[in-house]
Amino acid sequence: MHETLVQYINAHVTTPLTGKEIDIIKNIFTPRRIRKHQFFLHEGDVCKYMGFIVKGAMRQYSVDDKGSENVIRLQIENWWVGDRESFVMLTPSVYNIDAWEDTDMLTITKANVVEFNTTPTFTELSRRLDEGHAFAYQKRISSAISLSAEEQYTELAKKYPEFLQRFPQHIIASYLGITKETFSRVRTQALKK
Repeated sequence: MHETLVQYINAHVTTPLTGKEIDIIKNIFTPRRIRKHQFFLHEGDVCKYMGFIVKGAMRQYSVDDKGSENVIRLQIENWWVGDRESFVMLTPSVYNIDAWEDTDMLTITKANVVEFNTTPTFTELSRRLDEGHAFAYQKRISSAISLSAEEQYTELAKKYPEFLQRFPQHIIASYLGITKETFSRVRTQALKK
C-alpha cells in the first residue's frame, strides 16, 4: 500500500522522495481497511486521522434537520479523506465520512503530520495539496451557483466519469445539490446526446 502513496507523492512534487523519506512514510502512515458503509468519521467526533485512499470509494456528508444527507465530497483512489477543519482545529466535525465501497487506505495522525512536514519534499506536497483543495472548492462553489443542473452534470461527467460508475444516482444528485428526479432527467437527456 505504501508504494501507491510513494508514487502519488513523486507525481506531485518536483524532487523525488529519498530512501529516508520513503522510510518515514512507511513508519507514520498506518494501513487501514474500512468496509462498505463503515464510518471513518462520525458527526460530532474530532477527526483524529487524515487518510489516503489506496483502493475504494468514500463520501463526506452532513445531515440536515429533516434527516436529508447533503454530500459535499466524493473520494476515490489517490484522494485524501478527512475533515481538515476538525483535524487541524481539534473541533467536533459537522460531517460524516463513510466508505461506499470496501476501502483500503493509509492514515496519518496529527502528531505524525508534524514529522511528515520535516523535509522540503513533504512541505512542497502539503503546499500543493492545500492549493489543490482551495482551487477545487472554489470551482465547486462557482459551479453550484452559476451552472444549470445539466451543465453541472456535464462538467462532472467530463472531469470525474468514474463517479458516475461508482456512486448511485441519489448520491451524485446530492453531491450536485439537485433532486433525484432532476438528476434522472438530466442524465437521460445527456445520454441521448
